[in-house]
Amino acid sequence: MSSISILSAPISFLQEEGIDAPAIHYQLTASELTQDALQRQEGVLNDTGALCINTGEFTGRSPKDKFIVKDNITSEAVNWNDFNQPIEESGFLQLQNDVIAYLNQRSELWVRDSYACATPAFRLNLRIITETASANLFASNMFLRPAEDDLEFFKPQWQIFHAPGFKANPKIHGTRQHNFAVISFTHQVILIGGTGYTGEIKKGVFTVLNFLLPRFKNTLSMHCSANKGKQGDIALFFGLSGTGKTTLSADPARKLIGDDEHGWNHNHIFNFEGGCYAKCIGLDEEKEPDIFHAIKPGALLENIVFYPGTEQVDFCNLSITENTRVSYPLHYIPGAVEPSIGNIPSHIFFLTCDAYGVLPPISRLTPAQAMYQFISGYTAKVAGTEAGVTEPKSTFSACFGAPFIPLHPAVYADMLGQKLKENEVTVWLVNTGWTGGGYSTGQRMPLRHTRAMITAALNGNLDNMPFEKMPFFGLDIPKQCPGVPTELLNPRSTWADVTAYDTAANKLAQEFRSNFAKYADRVSSEILAASPLED
Repeated sequence: MSSISILSAPISFLQEEGIDAPAIHYQLTASELTQDALQRQEGVLNDTGALCINTGEFTGRSPKDKFIVKDNITSEAVNWNDFNQPIEESGFLQLQNDVIAYLNQRSELWVRDSYACATPAFRLNLRIITETASANLFASNMFLRPAEDDLEFFKPQWQIFHAPGFKANPKIHGTRQHNFAVISFTHQVILIGGTGYTGEIKKGVFTVLNFLLPRFKNTLSMHCSANKGKQGDIALFFGLSGTGKTTLSADPARKLIGDDEHGWNHNHIFNFEGGCYAKCIGLDEEKEPDIFHAIKPGALLENIVFYPGTEQVDFCNLSITENTRVSYPLHYIPGAVEPSIGNIPSHIFFLTCDAYGVLPPISRLTPAQAMYQFISGYTAKVAGTEAGVTEPKSTFSACFGAPFIPLHPAVYADMLGQKLKENEVTVWLVNTGWTGGGYSTGQRMPLRHTRAMITAALNGNLDNMPFEKMPFFGLDIPKQCPGVPTELLNPRSTWADVTAYDTAANKLAQEFRSNFAKYADRVSSEILAASPLED
């Protein structure tokens, strides 16, 4: 018979599901989970009291090893592709049985009841069963936490089994290799194994919500951060990893609603999560004070390196990975909005890190251009982050989150387009990447200038400014912006060789057109007309 910590409410349910490990720790506090992790040597503390772990073989998500069970619910609805790979139900059931058998062989397990979606009408109850205390701490940080009085009657709608020590057999389970993240909408289960990267947990739930909310709740699910101004105005920030989504939304002058995942209903937006999962490579106290000071007891740092002989984190050390991360509860950010709900947004920012130095630091989009950029989801990886890469590499991720959207991108794009038409929302494209040349010849746009441009847009200071058209892309560029040198606003004027700029811009425009060709049959002629012009 299992022993259980704190509450006995879930024990019978767990046994019905086959979970009967010798010891089950239920709903432990962050302090208790940290102590358990330290005793089990899962990690160590840094000088500010945060738990630091190494996730092992995988320091990031493994998109090629993510699967969705193909059955009556998903077969026609899911957009099957490299990110949404099918797996047979028989393989899933065998995998589930084997994962549970593996977990029952552990001397102890950690169980947490949480929920996703801050709006009660959309709440999704989760039960997370983890092999490690540190993964349970991650779940405690990242998902919304029920009040203690609610736990006695808590009924999970979805279960998540996290077993990093279990390795799948592809011949038996139908996986690609030993690690996996498998979702079954029929069984309402997420199985994660063979990888210690905790981000698979949160993105598994995000994928579930990206399927359920648009189809059954008429609600747009979004890979974006959100914050709130003093006048109650809401801003959304879309962007892929490394574009500044978390950094720019954590604005000391505004209140954070959430840093990564939100829904947009007919009359409000809401956070899916109860915490933040910030990238912390190059983290600097002066530039990102809120994130820096959130690294304290209860926070979980992943794959960081200490300065030799100390417990101080070297945030610039990427010897393990560039994808160093920290998770912490939302209330660690001063003034965070709770409950994390806001009104209809008045401004939307699409963030890109353009390593070619082609796109302007800020430009205003027409509704058609906004839809085109949303479906494109562009950024560029800089040279040097991958072996053998000597030039920037363009990345297009539909809706700024292709790995997590099980439906066709046009579904999300159509919903966003409708909302832009129904509400007075201004959409901006912001380049947090390079200026004055590409990665090898230019320089990164200073964060202070990016913040100044976003602040000017939010405050209405750009509304009556004169604008000029950008060649190739046809974007509207402000000629002036408070707090920003005028010469930075038009990227062509920052290059010493304008002919070289034109060549780079024309090349990037062609990449946009080539990428968008696969969506041409699902979008309107108006959106197609927003494509970058040919030379």
